[in-house]
Amino acid sequence: MKDFCIVGSGIAGSTIANLLSKKYTIEVFDKARGVGGRASSRRFKDEANFDHGTQYLNPKNNAFKKFLKILKKKKVVKEWPGKHFDLCTIKKNHGIKLIGQKANNSISKYLLKKIKVNHLSKVIKIIFINNIWEITTDNKKKKYFRNLILTCPYPQLKPLAASYLPKDILNLNVKMQPNITVMAVFKDQEEIPVSSLRFNDSIIGWAANENSKKRFKSKLSLWTLQSTNKWDYKFIDKYKKNKRGVANIVIERFLALTNYDKRKLIFVSIHGWKFSYNLNRTKFKSCWVKKYNLGVCGDWFLGPKVEHAWLSANNLFNQIKKNPPEIDGF
Repeated sequence: MKDFCIVGSGIAGSTIANLLSKKYTIEVFDKARGVGGRASSRRFKDEANFDHGTQYLNPKNNAFKKFLKILKKKKVVKEWPGKHFDLCTIKKNHGIKLIGQKANNSISKYLLKKIKVNHLSKVIKIIFINNIWEITTDNKKKKYFRNLILTCPYPQLKPLAASYLPKDILNLNVKMQPNITVMAVFKDQEEIPVSSLRFNDSIIGWAANENSKKRFKSKLSLWTLQSTNKWDYKFIDKYKKNKRGVANIVIERFLALTNYDKRKLIFVSIHGWKFSYNLNRTKFKSCWVKKYNLGVCGDWFLGPKVEHAWLSANNLFNQIKKNPPEIDGF
């Protein structure tokens, strides 16, 4: 039996897994095909891919800056070159933008490289029996662990762990924001000489030129398009029933904004994140319930950025160090 089960392989999950793995045995479960959570990547062809979730890292916290500096030296992350324009202010955005060396899930892959990860394994039920956690996945398999860490979005956390969470956590007013991303590929299209564009538009909020990230060489033009928050709310519950129709609305607006040629469009895909991020921070940074050997961390505790997920995971790690479970370790 392993010491810790960690649900979720995003930045929060991979960070806490890596920190705990120095002393404890760890196993990670994730419902997706790969690691990264909201920082996951979608492969198109050969090495060409889309960052269809998290777009880049713009570190503010000093500890997170130091962490990324180490990863930059190890060639896990790199700077995103080129011109980044914010058309909402008509000014060039000079803020540093860091991206994964091969994709934005490079950080999670690096942190989890020595840890067992169960992909396509959604945890649907958890029970604490005789000081042991029994977890059940959607394929009806049961596994047992001494401790459990949950990194899922708040709306998914509550129904899964309501019986074990403190009232202060259950009563939090967390409003997760949705996000819809459309991925598009064009052939023989003259390239727009920018790396990213933030639009002052009712439908498209952000467009990223994937070719500008210098991860692959291709004559094709790959673009990641993210819609505005207001538009996301309108379509997030509809897009799965009509993916082509919803994607076409975004594509048509992109064509109108850039003068790209629709006849050169050869591929379109769409992905929606119903619980993408929380704009506001809570009064907590993470949660460690010693009574149940249960931990919770995630970006939603502190804000909308990848940085917040990393900070929450580190805070949980420090709580566990101060009040550790009664097994060999710290």
